[in-house]
Amino acid sequence: MSTAYLNGEYLPLDECKVSVLDRGFIFGDAIYELLPVYAKKPFYLESHLKRLYRSMQQIDIANPYNEEEWKLIINTLIEKSGLNDLYVYIQVTRGVAPRDHAFPPDTPPTVFAMIGAWPKQDSKFYREGLTAITVEDMRWGRCDIKVTSLLANVMKKQQAVENSAHEAIFIRDGNVLEGSATNVFVVKDDKVWTAPTNHMILPGISRDVVVQLMSENNIPFEETAPTEAQINSADEIWITSSTKECMPVTTLNGQAVGNGKPGPLWLQVFDLFQAAKQN
Repeated sequence: MSTAYLNGEYLPLDECKVSVLDRGFIFGDAIYELLPVYAKKPFYLESHLKRLYRSMQQIDIANPYNEEEWKLIINTLIEKSGLNDLYVYIQVTRGVAPRDHAFPPDTPPTVFAMIGAWPKQDSKFYREGLTAITVEDMRWGRCDIKVTSLLANVMKKQQAVENSAHEAIFIRDGNVLEGSATNVFVVKDDKVWTAPTNHMILPGISRDVVVQLMSENNIPFEETAPTEAQINSADEIWITSSTKECMPVTTLNGQAVGNGKPGPLWLQVFDLFQAAKQN
């Protein structure tokens, strides 16, 4: 039975219980973080913790623990998991209070964390690539906060599934922003384009790793949102996330991307990413 953490206790996941009046349940008034673990070592732990702290700060939830306490929770769950490769999911809500839109005073936050086995990708996706569709972005204007209220993303992801696609890519005002659960990179004429980290996209850690790797290896790139015309005529498309790492998209809206196969720039970045995991 998987071990989880809830408000100071380590206990079996199926024994974790929270009140129905928890604001995470009532309002989606909560933030979350997910960090990959390779060979029992958290990947870019400091970056994930920094984003966790920022998410809490952005919605005015007081951070309940210091950095060492967070690291202890994470490392304890890793040790209790018995796994080498896994993920740690963390969720912090504003806590339990009578239902009211206004913030309740002096309410301790609910802190929950669990682990899961690493979701290994089917090897055929590295050979053949993923499929995606483009969708209109009608979400709220603070996509940079990693909140649990992801209904718009869920609905668009479901639209992708119903169209036999793996991902939905958001376009707003003619600009390519991100996927429903990923960041997006577009290759055109041997140059990589990706949306900048502002309030319109989630600042993905895997995205930042890819940007760092391209910078260190002299791969031309620009942190400017690719246009709808660019993605529709792209030579390559990649998506990144903590669980997908860096994956190629070879079909967009039913049409082949480039020659319909994972491209050479993706392969170069993929190899660099795999090497970074060993550090």
